Parts: sequence; C-alpha cells; structure tokens
Amino acid sequence: MITLKKPDEINRMRKAGRIVADVLILMGDLIKPGIDTLSLDEAAEDLILRAGAKAAFKGYRVAGIRHPFPGAICVSINEEVVHGSPSRERFLREGDIVSVDVGAVIDGYYGDAARTFPVGGISPERQFLLDVTYKALHAGIDQVAPGSTIGDIGHAIETWTLGQGCGLVRDYAGHGIGRRLHEAPQVPNHGRPNNGLTLKSGMTFCIEPMVMSGAEPVKSLSDGWTVVTEDGSDAAHFEHALLVTGDGAEILTPWE
Repeated sequence: MITLKKPDEINRMRKAGRIVADVLILMGDLIKPGIDTLSLDEAAEDLILRAGAKAAFKGYRVAGIRHPFPGAICVSINEEVVHGSPSRERFLREGDIVSVDVGAVIDGYYGDAARTFPVGGISPERQFLLDVTYKALHAGIDQVAPGSTIGDIGHAIETWTLGQGCGLVRDYAGHGIGRRLHEAPQVPNHGRPNNGLTLKSGMTFCIEPMVMSGAEPVKSLSDGWTVVTEDGSDAAHFEHALLVTGDGAEILTPWE
C-alpha cells in the first residue's frame, strides 16, 4: 500500500534523512587507504546513536538468508555491487572504489541513502563509472514530479547509463520508504515512459541506480548478503530518498 505522507511525517523523514546524510559526509572524511571497513561501520553507528536514532540495517533480516545483516552500513568494494559486510579484516587500498549504503530510523520513520567514494587516487575508468552512476541518479530525480510515472524514472536512468556504455543492475531496485525501510512502490532503474504508477505529491521513495563497468549479470556470495558482478567488473551505487512535492522532488538525504 502506498501512503501519501502528512507534514508531520515528512518532518520526521527529513530528520532521519539528515542523519543518513551526515553519516555519508563523515564517511567522505574517513575513507582513505589503510582504514578497515569495521572502523567505518563503528563511526557510522556512533553518529547514528548520538543523534538519537537507530541503525536501520543492523540486524535486518531477509527471507532465505540465515543470518541478519551484521553492520550499521553496507560497505561494498570494487566488484561488490551492494550489501558488503563491514569487517576488521577488510582494508581499503589506494585506487579502490567503495560504496557505502546507510539507513537510520528516528521517531518511527526511516532514511536511506548511498554513495560510492574513491579511495585516494583512482583510475580514469573508475572515475568515469562514478560519474556515470551519479548522473544516472540525477537523471532519475529530474523525472520526479506529480503526474510523472515510475517508468519515466527508470527510462531516464536506463537511457543515460546504457548510452555511456555501462551495464545496469536489474535485479535490485529503489523502493518506497517511510514507517518501514522498504515500502511500496518498487522503483526499477529501467522502464518505459508514461508507464507504471503515476506519482503524486506526498509520495516518498528511494532512487538508487547500481551501475557496472562490464556485463550486467550479478551473483550473491556464500555469506548470502554480498552481491558482486559475475565478470568481476567494477560497480558503483548512488541513492537518495525523495519526497514528491507540488512541482518536483525534495531530496530528503542531502549528502551533497
């Protein structure tokens, strides 16, 4: 069921989104060669707790995966697309790219966003992938307004991404957000114009293109959580939570 958020609910979502944005800004300060990914997770959770919120991902369960997600953030490196688990044994290296996905809940409402960071100096090819994925996110956001459709969003993302010679993750999609981390509607990163759900003012959802430099197939690793590209090519992930306003979109997770 899709709910149109009331002003009080929107204010709570802005609060959750600001916390998520602050975590991603902090990650930009901390990410450097030599840091382990569990240290990033600990810093993220500390900020979330000090803000009076809870980490939305920690302990999250999905049917078919035996163990709940262990971290406050997902940390996915290079060929890892999404849902990488933080670990004291995993260190970032010069030239890596690392995607950080974070969720927080406060006053009963959720925020969720993601960003891919360079670790030190990166290759032109990896910088190109980050640029394409970031622009794909905003290609989708630019379609958000009352009267537009979910298909308009996906079509804009798909057209831009494929036009740059990159692959697009089709097995995962954006999603509604509010009183739950994942609500209706699903927001795919591909679609047809004027197709699917028509957007209305008060809707809240996440747009999150995941793009790879190689072929599109992905697979899950033995931990059940980590998703990687099948061919070992690099992947990037950018995400914002959004509110449909009277004439466009408000970004609820302003990490930029």
